[in-house]
Amino acid sequence: MLVAASCVTTAAVSLVIGAIMGARLWRSLALGFYLTGCFLILAGFFVANRGPVRARGRSAATGGIFAFFGERRIRWATLDDQNETINNSAVWVTLGFILIAVGFAFDARHSLT
Repeated sequence: MLVAASCVTTAAVSLVIGAIMGARLWRSLALGFYLTGCFLILAGFFVANRGPVRARGRSAATGGIFAFFGERRIRWATLDDQNETINNSAVWVTLGFILIAVGFAFDARHSLT
């Protein structure tokens, strides 16, 4: 379901931008899928490289300048946090590769047969 939603959204946005720029239909689709796939792979890389320290509660993110002088509002990531980080990264990277493959199928410069 995530793959289908990503493909439909990427195709719609690519066609709109391609029509505005006067590009060919297949070229717009291929470039849109390539760019979105590359962005998702890059996002998955950065999600995977999140450090082992997490904010403790909502107030830690809005601590302001006084956060430096008071109690530390950080905690070590639990095993569940680390697993969630790796799983999210795997989803983004896999989805990125799938979108690049779909873009390859739309690219007129390459024949699949």
